[in-house]
Amino acid sequence: MKYFLIVAFLSLFISCNSQDKRPLIGETEYQQKLNAVFKDASKSPLKNKDLKSFKGLDFFPVDSSYIITASIKKTPDTPFLGMATNTEEKSYYRKFGILTFTLKDKEMQLTLYESLEESENPVFEDYLFLPFTDETSGGDSYGGGRYMDVFKSNINTNGTLELNFNNTYNPYCAYNDDYSCPLTPRDNHLSMEILAGVKDFKKSSNSIYSK
Repeated sequence: MKYFLIVAFLSLFISCNSQDKRPLIGETEYQQKLNAVFKDASKSPLKNKDLKSFKGLDFFPVDSSYIITASIKKTPDTPFLGMATNTEEKSYYRKFGILTFTLKDKEMQLTLYESLEESENPVFEDYLFLPFTDETSGGDSYGGGRYMDVFKSNINTNGTLELNFNNTYNPYCAYNDDYSCPLTPRDNHLSMEILAGVKDFKKSSNSIYSK
């Protein structure tokens, strides 16, 4: 999911308010931006039947303990390899680096990836891809895992960067099987519950947000 300029977001926010006469749901600006995208028929991945009743995504409560600093060990010159998707298509990624961090007093590791397609596009060449599953996957969160956008420009000179699990999101195929989405590699599983970020859409469809 790509971030939008503040000005563009504000225009969209005002437009949505004028149509619905009520503000978008979301504890944070990130959540409101994501809801704005999903509510906009020209950008939303939702199927028409879901879009008609959509009020907002369901999120875990925002928790600052899920904002952590990770160290990265880059893996230069790794090849781009086909990553399995939920369809017969393949997406090509390379291992950009290994992230090491402490979360809830546990040492964790995740592999950070770079997309071949985005690396060749000047607009998106700064983007990196962090997919993961955790102990909520298939329960409160989407079974195929969640994603986090990370940016090369956010890597500090000392080899650290901030990860905010409150700003994780579902792949589009969680909402609409017309989309092809990379499957989270098995190695990128966190053996704990990540009670932050967006929840599973099918479960949240019964929440206050869609009533």
